[in-house]
Amino acid sequence: IHPFSFSEYYSFVGGDKEEAFDNYSFYGGMPFLLTKQDETSKIEYLENLFKEVYIRDIVERKHIEREDILSSIIDLLCSSVGSLTNPSKITKAINSKQQRSGKDIVYLPTINKYIDFLEDSFLFKEALRFDVKGKSYLDFPKKYYCEDIGLRNARTDFRQIEMPHIMENILYNELIIRGFKIDVGVVYENIKTEKGNYRKVAREIDFIIQKGMKKYYIQSAYAMENEEKVYSESRSLNITGDSFPKIIVRRDIRKRFYDENGILNIGLIDFLLSDNVL
Repeated sequence: IHPFSFSEYYSFVGGDKEEAFDNYSFYGGMPFLLTKQDETSKIEYLENLFKEVYIRDIVERKHIEREDILSSIIDLLCSSVGSLTNPSKITKAINSKQQRSGKDIVYLPTINKYIDFLEDSFLFKEALRFDVKGKSYLDFPKKYYCEDIGLRNARTDFRQIEMPHIMENILYNELIIRGFKIDVGVVYENIKTEKGNYRKVAREIDFIIQKGMKKYYIQSAYAMENEEKVYSESRSLNITGDSFPKIIVRRDIRKRFYDENGILNIGLIDFLLSDNVL
């Protein structure tokens, strides 16, 4: 079962775009969800789909011996969408919990194997970290995204509705649906300190996307409410050292514009519904 993109979802529900996006960002884009009319039935459907279809399928098909560990991995990945992490960090977090409750610890190879199973089952996708100026991949950390934000929200009991992370996850899924290969980027910059020394600062780029000869840098910004936020979101894009197109997708604007450095600022819904941006 593959979820709808927002444009596919909106083609079915129509109406006010903001209201449609609010529902999409809460319940996700599973096709059968459109047959559910009330909140209770939608939530029950998502919870049952996660537990009775996805989890049961993984446990039975992959012969999972440590279902408790699989469950802990899922919880951690759902709680950290859009955040840098790695299997070693996940292993340490789970073992800390296991030791507190007097349960057997788990080892890194098992964590790696279970994460692979979750990716094979279309629950999560991994995004590797790429050093833009060094032109090389970093072994860690990396990011994981849920393939459907509604399933992610259901797994967290709809208690972790953190819109900046949800927006980033929705953008990631949209770019995957459009056929792009996606990395998360980092640009290192030497900053002069007050003492006259230099220190290396890592500037993040949410997505480096490629398809054929096309390449773009994209930032996901829920709100850019002050100059400090504008600087933090745009600085990495301004120091890549190349001329590939750069885009900041924002939730706080509706009219698209280019800033003084040629970076396209575009509203989230506009981006999701447009086929002329990339």
